[in-house]
Order: sequence, then structure tokens, then C-alpha cells
Amino acid sequence: MKILTNPHFLLTLTSIIGLLYSLSLPNIYKSKALLVAVENIDSGIPGGVSGIAGLAGITVPSLGGENNSSKAIPKLSSLSFFENNIMPNIFLPDLFAVKSWSSETNALVYDDNIYNKNNNTWVRDYSYPQKQIPSVQESYKKFLEEHFSLKEDNKTGFITLTIKHQSPYVAKSWLELIVNEVNSFYRQKDKLESEKAVIFLNQQIARTDLSEIKRVIAELLQEKTQKLTLIEVNQSYVFEYIDAPAVMEEKSEPNRASIFFVSMFIGLLLGIIFVLSKHYFLEKKS
Repeated sequence: MKILTNPHFLLTLTSIIGLLYSLSLPNIYKSKALLVAVENIDSGIPGGVSGIAGLAGITVPSLGGENNSSKAIPKLSSLSFFENNIMPNIFLPDLFAVKSWSSETNALVYDDNIYNKNNNTWVRDYSYPQKQIPSVQESYKKFLEEHFSLKEDNKTGFITLTIKHQSPYVAKSWLELIVNEVNSFYRQKDKLESEKAVIFLNQQIARTDLSEIKRVIAELLQEKTQKLTLIEVNQSYVFEYIDAPAVMEEKSEPNRASIFFVSMFIGLLLGIIFVLSKHYFLEKKS
């Protein structure tokens, strides 16, 4: 019992525990992307033209493209975006079952208690509401809590996306996937809306014999066609890179030195407490 209250022993014990704990933690690599919102593709329809069309009883459908970036920021962290755009495009064991990563072979080792790679089967223990194969909601929660982060600078408007993973290659690929998918999502959305507007305008121009109205509709169609062309050629539709993600060579965590020194500090603090307590009780007895 005396040895357990010895300050030197406590310092040594906590230091060893801290060292062993820090060495047991896997290296985590962080991939970052700095993004800026792309200016909206303006419909280009002059107010007077749209006003004349309105007077003629022609209401052009929504042309899309407005404030896509402001809507895309919360979209990136939404369950629906993860379910429809992220989860189908990643290897789920990379999210749940990675045990280690080899820098020499660039190979991931999976925890056999969670996922059997040879049989491609999930073997993990689980309890309700979990399932044998992780659900969308469980995967989404783990993705947000352990891997993904988003930060917006209100002054500059820059957006920083970060992915953490044991493999720097997986971190980079997931980050590129997120940016590509959000750009594709809004590009397809605006493309469909613009195509519907073109169909509608073609129907309207066929129904009228008034030359002035035909001219107005023709101008609307010209602007819509131009916008469709821009949508097709613009891959960075909502966000473009200022700094693209990279495969990082250095880990971001854990900070093993900090863990070791914190454990030493705890051991030193416990030793001081035991010494003071022992001194207090000795004085009280005497």
C-alpha cells in the first residue's frame, strides 16, 4: 500500500500508462479543402422582358440558380445529402471497421470483430436500434461526429471542409467526393428546372399569333438556352477550390507528446495530493 502512495511511483505509473495509451491510438490524417462560392449563373432575363411576358399572361417557371451556395452549405451536413450522395459512393467498412493503415502498401486492415473482409460480411455485435449492417442514420452520425467538419468564414465567405481518417488517401477521396456531389446535385437541379422552362416557353410560343409576344418569348428562350449551355460546361457549379485537398504525409493526431506530459502532470498532482494528505493526517494524530 505504501508503494501506491509513493509520489515517485505514482509519477512513473501514470507516465507509463499515458505512454502506452498514446501508442495504442492510431494515426489520423486530415485532408482539407478551401472553397469559395461560385457566382450564380444569372438568368439574364431583363426585367422589362419578364414584365411584358407577365402582362401577356405568361409566367415563366422558376429558373433556378439563385443562392445555391447559401443552400448548399447546410445541405452538406444534411442526412438526405449523406444518404443519397455520400453513402452510396463510399466503402462502408472504411467508416466503421478500420483497424489500421499501412503507409508502405497503402492498405487498410479491418477489425475482424466488426467486418470480415474475406467473406465480405458484417460480424459486429450490436443492440437496438443498431443493425448488423450499419444503417443510414448510424452511418450519418458517425460520419459527422468522427470524420467530417465544415467551417464558414463569415468575413471572407470562404468555406473550409475537413475529412479525418486513418488513411490519408481515403480522407482525400471522401473530400473530393463531397465537393463533386454537391456541385453535381445543384447543377442537375438547375438543369431540370431550365429544361422545364424551355418546354413551357416553346408551348407558349406555339399558342400565340401575336408578333410582340412571340418576340418576348423568343428572347426568354434565347436566355434559357444560354443558361443551359453554361450549366453543362460549368463543373464547379456551386463551389470551386481555392486550395484543393491533398494526400497528407504527416498525421494530425494523436499528439502523443501532449498525452505523455498530461499523464506525467496527473501523476505529479496525485503525488502532491498524497503527500499533503499524509502530512495532514500525521499532524492531526500528533
